[in-house]
Amino acid sequence: METGVVIVAAGSGKRMGAERNKLWLPLGGEPILTRTVRLFTSHPEIGEIVLVVSAQDHEEVLKWKRQEKLKLTVVLGGAERQDSVRNGLAALSSDCSYVLVHDAARPFVTREQISEMIRQVRRDRASIMAVPVKDTIKVVGADGVVQSTPARESLWAVQTPQAFLVSLLREAHEAAALQAGKTGTDDAMLVEWLGHTVSVVRGSYENIKITTPDDLWFGEEILRRRKGEGS
Repeated sequence: METGVVIVAAGSGKRMGAERNKLWLPLGGEPILTRTVRLFTSHPEIGEIVLVVSAQDHEEVLKWKRQEKLKLTVVLGGAERQDSVRNGLAALSSDCSYVLVHDAARPFVTREQISEMIRQVRRDRASIMAVPVKDTIKVVGADGVVQSTPARESLWAVQTPQAFLVSLLREAHEAAALQAGKTGTDDAMLVEWLGHTVSVVRGSYENIKITTPDDLWFGEEILRRRKGEGS
């Protein structure tokens, strides 16, 4: 029970253009949510799983949990992702020392990458998965004019899972909650605000977050490629 995971599935998925939550869309013949959750239920180092869902999906998720016979805790999310993660942290047991926070819409992280994140967080207490950006990035002002061009070598695109000492991440969320309007774009930012260093584990460009129909198409391509490599 030393390491748990909070899987955030409380978004609406409006960019997918689907009537239901995009996580119910099929990927390789089964829902995206099922693929993502199975990555962690089958991992020998994950002791507990908390799935954070929206109120509109709650009953459907509970039914799905019973059908799939999954051992996990389902909790309701909040108004923002930050609120949802905080709710998920509150549901972890007292036996959980380390936590991975993962987007339910990222079904392509591998078992080996999860294991590496667990090894890294036990050493550094805070770690993120990321990949170097391939494109040149421009900082553009509100007037549409380029302000600067950061060195590409220093820019990384952040993925999940992110991994933390549970007590550290709870402290970071509590500190942010005490300051009105202080919202981070990811959990690592909250930890950075505390002044704690965050290490990086190199991820994979296949570890995409499915948010659009094009992402779903690319996801099917990833599955076909992996199936071919495994044959």
